[in-house]
Amino acid sequence: MRSIWLLLCLGLLAVSSQVYAQEDAPEELLADLDLEDIAEFDENDEEFLSLLEEKAKNQDVERENELAQKLADVQHNILNPVVEIDPCETMHCGAGRICQLNGEKPECVCIPECPEESDARRHVCTNKNETWPSDCAVYQQRCWCDIKDAGCRDPANAHLHIDYYGACHESRVCDGEDLKDFPRRMRDWLFNVMRDLAERDELTEHYMQMELEAETNNSRRWSNAAVWKWCDLDGDTDRSVSRHELFPIRAPLVSLEHCIAPFLESCDSNKDHRITLIEWGACLELDAEDLKERCDDVQKAVPHLLG
Repeated sequence: MRSIWLLLCLGLLAVSSQVYAQEDAPEELLADLDLEDIAEFDENDEEFLSLLEEKAKNQDVERENELAQKLADVQHNILNPVVEIDPCETMHCGAGRICQLNGEKPECVCIPECPEESDARRHVCTNKNETWPSDCAVYQQRCWCDIKDAGCRDPANAHLHIDYYGACHESRVCDGEDLKDFPRRMRDWLFNVMRDLAERDELTEHYMQMELEAETNNSRRWSNAAVWKWCDLDGDTDRSVSRHELFPIRAPLVSLEHCIAPFLESCDSNKDHRITLIEWGACLELDAEDLKERCDDVQKAVPHLLG
């Protein structure tokens, strides 16, 4: 009789706890009860039923807490995923260099190997009037000479740069009236390029305002265009334009305008391989007082090819 009564109690307990039979087996509920204590209960003793119900509720609470914690962990992992960041992704190395990890530290090293170029259109002509197989080869050579690597052919190649794409060819000599008149032509070109970009809505808001000012104020026409282009070329924002940074303005014109190369060479008046805004203005025969450095809004802009 007593065993029947226990079975009925356990059945009632299983229904009231609303859990799976395989997880809340009667044996598990009774596992923590002392058998001597069970023997003391009478068949009609309500304390026995209460004790069993309390044990079941405690197990339900523990299970709910465990599931809630697992759910919270899953949500945390979804909202805060662990992402492995490659240190080289934020490392800028410049032309002719690539990022490599030295242990866990990213370092810029000279590119070890350039792809072979069979297409003659990939050839480039350098400032030394030498044809190289690719721009990669030029940048690699410059890097090797910069660090005095054994691959450097000539220490002077530390300042090697590309004049234009394609094999070198004999160019006309720029002298006399052509060279004298070139600053005026260059000023006009810069303004026309700036105006074309403004019409295509490809200038920043700041430079759109400068272009509008140049359109409506002849005294700012050339100086605004000169400042815009100088800032546009200053890719590393060091307030000077290197010979390498002159490439976007030099390369497209060398084959078309025979005076562009000597003109740009003359801009570097102190021969330090960099052109300041004052030197740039002097080359273009502009008054230094009209040149105001206004580059703050275009530091992230990609230099535009002239033409």
